[in-house]
Amino acid sequence: IFFGSGYYVIPIVEELLKHNLLFVVTTEIEGQFVNYLRSNNIPFMQSKLKTPEEINKITELSPTLGILASYGAFIPQEVIDLFPLGIFNIHPSLLPKYKGPSPIQYTILNGEKEGGVTVIKLDDEIDHGPILAQNTVSLNGKETLQNLTEKLFSVGSEMIEEIVQKIENGHIIEEKKQIHKDEVFTQKIKKTDGFIDLKSIPNTEDLDRKIRAFFPWPGVYLNVSLGGRTKILKLFPQEKVQVEGKREMSYKDFINGYGKEADEILGKLNLS
Repeated sequence: IFFGSGYYVIPIVEELLKHNLLFVVTTEIEGQFVNYLRSNNIPFMQSKLKTPEEINKITELSPTLGILASYGAFIPQEVIDLFPLGIFNIHPSLLPKYKGPSPIQYTILNGEKEGGVTVIKLDDEIDHGPILAQNTVSLNGKETLQNLTEKLFSVGSEMIEEIVQKIENGHIIEEKKQIHKDEVFTQKIKKTDGFIDLKSIPNTEDLDRKIRAFFPWPGVYLNVSLGGRTKILKLFPQEKVQVEGKREMSYKDFINGYGKEADEILGKLNLS
């Protein structure tokens, strides 16, 4: 059984379809992942596993192994206990760094030179269980939340394919304890985290990291004065901006359209 959400976990499901995938549990209500499951006739349930009826649905399937990636909800111990081999969690960081809900954002925000994927065996604490596999991915400093998420979960799909094949061939997967004294926890990113105050502007490097780490959500934005009116200006990767009510445009087009005001705004942000 697979537990997960987000279009970027589709490669994982495609690998598991080769290995007797019985069912999918997702917290996604509507989106690309749910549409994918429907269009491919993959049986699924939209659930956070909070009711006996939902848990009984899993019990009835008599699953052997669970795979989890970007599920977005806590898995009760009684559900973990339903799987003789346990539930394997594909986590997009080099555990014990970064645990919690925002590992990819923190990897970019902190200017890490490498990221990675860790597969752990789920237990009753957050991102705490023993490590089953870990792969490192080199970073070039241009990654966004979007493309790094896609890359890491693609790597995760290859890792879980290898693990499942080993299990099917009778191999025992070695477990390695995490070094918990080195753990680093992340916090959930909020919409307001993307707001920039012109009176307190991050340095150029930090602003670039923030723009990339928060793209496409929550985005980096600020209030500016254009043509005598206050507008929201969004900052995008690859030297692009979007004025409230307008299309996305390059810095050059922004200056061409709004003249000196735009040039001064970019100057204050050290982006011109």
